Amino acid sequence: MKKRITQDDYVKANRKASREAEIEMYGHPICHKRVHQSKKVYNRRKIKAADKKLPYFFVFRIASLYLKVLKR
Repeated sequence: MKKRITQDDYVKANRKASREAEIEMYGHPICHKRVHQSKKVYNRRKIKAADKKLPYFFVFRIASLYLKVLKR
């Protein structure tokens, strides 16, 4: 008996091959259904991460200048 390849079999095989190629290229599967996050939305985690990248002497310098202004 001859087995026919249905459209569902074709789609399933194509998805599997696409997923395997994606994992081979990037090392992990990529999510294509992720919701785009607006840049205008307040994001505390991103703000705190940006603050950690500042060098310590830069923050210290601003604080020392501010204290000099207050002493006047």
